[in-house]
Amino acid sequence: MQQWFETPPGRYLLAWERAEFEHAVGDIFGYHALQLGLAEIDALEANRMPHKWLALPQPLGADAPAAARPALVTDFAALPFEENSLDLVVLPHSLELYHDPHATLREVERVLVPEGRVVICCLNPASLWGLKQRRAHLCRSFGFGELYLPDAGEFIGYWRLRDWLRLLSFEVETSSFGCYRPAMKTQKWLDRYGWIDPVGERWWPIFGAAYFIVAVKRVRGVKLIGKAWRPSAGIATAPVPLANRTHRAQAQERRTL
Repeated sequence: MQQWFETPPGRYLLAWERAEFEHAVGDIFGYHALQLGLAEIDALEANRMPHKWLALPQPLGADAPAAARPALVTDFAALPFEENSLDLVVLPHSLELYHDPHATLREVERVLVPEGRVVICCLNPASLWGLKQRRAHLCRSFGFGELYLPDAGEFIGYWRLRDWLRLLSFEVETSSFGCYRPAMKTQKWLDRYGWIDPVGERWWPIFGAAYFIVAVKRVRGVKLIGKAWRPSAGIATAPVPLANRTHRAQAQERRTL
């Protein structure tokens, strides 16, 4: 994956993702933020939380730059954080590159505080890039051709991911698509189709090569209701004495006599 990001389409994708991450995390506040995977991009650079960490599934080599070195190496399905302890988690291509995306999402839901946010970036299978990747897989099955995208994971569809988030009580706050240029390998041809980006954003927005989702962890409260058949407490009433009761009794006795 790191080698592919150094190619012209990889740099084109990274430039768009950096701008989207800056826009997505810039106004998310809290104390603790975590980035899972993809050391090639600092997804939390624009965020202003005091504590920010990068976590990778395996350590980098000794020649890796200091800024890209992780604060912790961990299994994404078993994060070393307490429940309800993080305010923000970003997943730049982490779900499609990890072998168990379901377990990763469940772990993210566990460590996020109520109303905490998760920012997810994935490649879109319903795009020109995804179509070319599927055709390349078909050609490779016959012994020829090469892949356009790195064969490092599995595409996750946009609506499929939204269903996963809804099952985990996440509410999608915003979503966006980008990178509409055709799957070209050279910078010359990518630049030639630069006019397609604004057109695609306007006329076929869901077919971008990559998509972003910002979701909020919702925790519904429970309102206890008492038994409907329980009778309400009655109001105690004191007897009211009748005025001039003695005089009335004496008048009744005279009439009787």
